[in-house]
This record gives sequence, C-alpha cells and structure tokens, in this order.
Amino acid sequence: MSRVEIPSRKNTPPETHATLDVIGKRIGFFPNLYRLTAMSPNTLAALVGLQTPLMKALDLKTRERIALVVSEINGCPYCVAAHAFVGLNLAKDSPEEIALARKGQSNNPKIQIILQFAAKVAEKRGHVSEDDIYCVREAGYSDAEIIEVIGLVIQFSFTNYINNVFDTDIDFPTDILA
Repeated sequence: MSRVEIPSRKNTPPETHATLDVIGKRIGFFPNLYRLTAMSPNTLAALVGLQTPLMKALDLKTRERIALVVSEINGCPYCVAAHAFVGLNLAKDSPEEIALARKGQSNNPKIQIILQFAAKVAEKRGHVSEDDIYCVREAGYSDAEIIEVIGLVIQFSFTNYINNVFDTDIDFPTDILA
C-alpha cells in the first residue's frame, strides 16, 4: 500500500489537470505516478519537462528497454511494471525482449551494448570508463546519443525514486513480469 494517499485526477491541483489529461489520453488512464507527482505541480512540470523532449531520443523500443534496466537497478517494481506495459503495448516489443532488457540484455547486439552502458551509468552514477564509452561509439552510437542515454537514465531514476520513496501502488498489469 502506498505511503501516501494518491489523489484522484479531480483532487489534484487544478494547474496539473491539462498535463494529466495529456498523459491519460496517451496511456489510457491516469497512472498513480503522475497523480502522486501532481501533488507538487512544480515537480510534475519538471518531470514532464524532462520526459517530453526525451521522447524523441533514440527509438521507443530502446527507450523502454533502457527504462526497464534502470528500473531494475534502482529496485522500482512500479516502473518495471509500467515500462513492461508500455514496451508490450505501445512499443510492441516481445515479452522475451522485455525480460532480457530487465537484465541489460537483448537479442540485438547493438541494443545490448546501449543497455549495458545505461546500466553502468545508473550503477556507477555516471563514473563510466573510457572503454565503456569506446564500446558504445564502436557500436555506432554518436556522442549525442550517448548524452541522450544519460538523460534517459536520469529521467527513469527520477520516477524510480518517487515511486520507491512512496511505495506507489502498481496500477499496471504485472502478468508479464511472472
């Protein structure tokens, strides 16, 4: 059970309603994470301000796979369930790839390299080696894409921390996680 009562959409601050409505339309409901974060309109604005431009980073499947490995590292069951749902339903990823991504792996060697890099960024708080960067570049990723991965790690860590602090009730299906 969440450590705080999560407000309904109508009980969130009015200045958050437009943002919540966009999220609800995109996902199909108003996830607990966003209603919880809406308790602080400034934090919701910051989160969405970070997420919106990063939705153009890399491709959807890769972003969701990065979200899964980062959420596993940060021990966030809410975000693992959320990103498994998005990966399966919006990114149209396979259950096998979702399971592999949670471990920082992929059937695609290029994707596996970026997942391993994202995992190292999260685990080492950015203190990666020159060899780590070299491997990512050798796989064909640009420095701009490396920076996008760092931004995604930060974005996903942001939501992981919110959900971990408040032990947010999972409102996404968890059957794929079995």
